[in-house]
Amino acid sequence: MAQSIDFATPPSAPAWQRWLVFSPAARIVIYAALVFVAGYLVHAALPMSGWTGLAASPAQHAFARMTAELVPTVLGYLVLVLLIERRPVRELSLPAVVTRGLPGFIGGVVLFSTVVGLLWLLGSYHVLGVNPNVDWLPAVLIGGIGAGISEEVLTRGVLFRVVEEGLGTWWALVISAAFFGIAHIFNPGATWWSSLAIAIEAGILLALVFHVTGSLWSCIGLHAAWNITQGTIYGIPVSGDRADGWLVSTLTGPDWLSGGAFGAEASVVALATCSLVSLALLIIALCGKTIVPPSWRRNKA
Repeated sequence: MAQSIDFATPPSAPAWQRWLVFSPAARIVIYAALVFVAGYLVHAALPMSGWTGLAASPAQHAFARMTAELVPTVLGYLVLVLLIERRPVRELSLPAVVTRGLPGFIGGVVLFSTVVGLLWLLGSYHVLGVNPNVDWLPAVLIGGIGAGISEEVLTRGVLFRVVEEGLGTWWALVISAAFFGIAHIFNPGATWWSSLAIAIEAGILLALVFHVTGSLWSCIGLHAAWNITQGTIYGIPVSGDRADGWLVSTLTGPDWLSGGAFGAEASVVALATCSLVSLALLIIALCGKTIVPPSWRRNKA
């Protein structure tokens, strides 16, 4: 498998377009502007749906929040790819929902279940009971589907992919992972350690999943499954946010083991488990020679 990138500046583009439209920095700025404008319009329109009022049900509130997350990020991405980059949106092709997204989802369930199993063996995870009447829909819509799609489109589809085109794979991994970790610093119970853990275990892992598969659905499936399995099934806080799960549970022990108030994502168990998967993906990338060098080295070659 040869190294490849999704977009290359058209050879006939004038100099001003190369800098102000097609350069990696310009496209990131354009995407941010598109998301800002679309987000403003969506937030202005949502009250008319009745989903945000006091009389709205929890499910309607969840649909409203999911819409506010999804529409700006996905619409901005489609405009960026179709109108600026002028190429098919291969990384979000609908058939890949099954061929890439479903395996990613299964992998996410297995991965987080492995983390929970290890925490249980180490005496940190305890099941106190079962809550069969848990209202799972809001968490699945917001923390699963909404966060899975919007965060992956933004962090892997735009930031990692576009930075990789300019600075190469190594810098794209570092920058996108750092951004992902810092983005979680304001979550409930967050610390600098939890942000570092998120950056390494999720930021690097999901970027490598995208690099190896070339599909955002793989990342979306894994991300959504991780959140849903963590909160809705095992009842563990998702990135610091309280979760009502099918299992009523608690985490005990030192923060480095349990993750503290932030949840299992700040545990060294999650960090080590995800790092092993990341290492396997990195070996696949190195053996397949898919690591993309910086643009100046590609141009020189």
